Amino acid sequence: MQQQANEVADLCARVRRFVDEVAIPAESPAIARDVEALDRTVARLRQQAREAGLYAPQLPPHLGGLGLGWRDLAQVLEEAGRGFLGPAALHCAAPDQPNMLTLLHLGTSAQQARYLEPLAQATQRACFAMTEPGPGAGSDPSMLRTRADRRNGRWVLRGHKKFISGGVGANFALVLARADEGPTLFLVPADTPGYRVARDIGMVTGYQIGGHAEIFLDDCEVPDDAVLGVPGQGLAHAQLRLEPARLLHCMRYIGRARRALACAREYVVQRVSFGSRLADLQQVQAMVADSYIELHASRLMTLECASRMDEGLSVKQHSAMAKVFVSETVNRVADRAVQMMGALGMSEDSPVAMIWQELRPFRIYDGANELHRATLARRLLSNYPSREGDTHGER
Repeated sequence: MQQQANEVADLCARVRRFVDEVAIPAESPAIARDVEALDRTVARLRQQAREAGLYAPQLPPHLGGLGLGWRDLAQVLEEAGRGFLGPAALHCAAPDQPNMLTLLHLGTSAQQARYLEPLAQATQRACFAMTEPGPGAGSDPSMLRTRADRRNGRWVLRGHKKFISGGVGANFALVLARADEGPTLFLVPADTPGYRVARDIGMVTGYQIGGHAEIFLDDCEVPDDAVLGVPGQGLAHAQLRLEPARLLHCMRYIGRARRALACAREYVVQRVSFGSRLADLQQVQAMVADSYIELHASRLMTLECASRMDEGLSVKQHSAMAKVFVSETVNRVADRAVQMMGALGMSEDSPVAMIWQELRPFRIYDGANELHRATLARRLLSNYPSREGDTHGER
């Protein structure tokens, strides 16, 4: 056990060094929202990560990865997440990390050979096309409007997807559509007639591989073997993807918030105002202390959820709680960092402004926090103990 802990600590140290010496120096506002330039930069970084023995820590060894469990992965991804390009360089960034996980669990051997192996080797990219413009699916996937109908032994997809992370330049998409059997997942190559990426939607975030696409499906025909998993089970399959995806965001974004706080700490110990260092002001000290306390709590919550996943236990409730708590914590930490640094914190001269912008959407991504709170409350209240002293419903 101690040997494994030492190995993970050594791996974290190597990832930290790689991020500091390779990934962070490659950052530039010029590539932050340039999909093609970002692809080129990440391809180069991934080769360097391979050479350093850091590539794909989440993938099993037969796919070229390090085969880490969830708890070990949480520690590694926090270190990788300190850099905007760190997770992508290690090939453990969204959307392809959860895409690979989905294909690993649901794909047939033929689908894994055609789609998973190129993803694992980073020779292709994919996107997960679920979100639609109103009144279609968003935080509520049951509002899905994209249709999949049978015609002459094939599936015909019609629909409109929007805000699809990684969709620009993706080689294929995992498309959620409503069939007669119920919501169903499909693997759709991007060169399929009728599949069209209309544009890259400008978003507040940067360093998103493949941007955020608007996609149209106009009589897009795919064969039977395009179905991923079981027809009619698409929402359950999507949940299989979303639960770990929430936790993976927590892992990466704790690292990002740590970096913002480190920048702020470096600033306040040097900046003098009204005759004293900012670090000597109690209000600044309180912001630093609160941020460290909340990040520590976020880390513990994330590790506990990861441990449950390693044990094969359900994390439906735990991943939702972690997502809500961590997403709000990292937002507060980044906001405090901006406040402590003043104009510098709002500028491109510091990474803090981009971190602040990037962390805000986490309260919306993978289900809005309000939705998670409502779902948690309904579950807790429906399981409220019927006998005095019975607390099983609170777990």
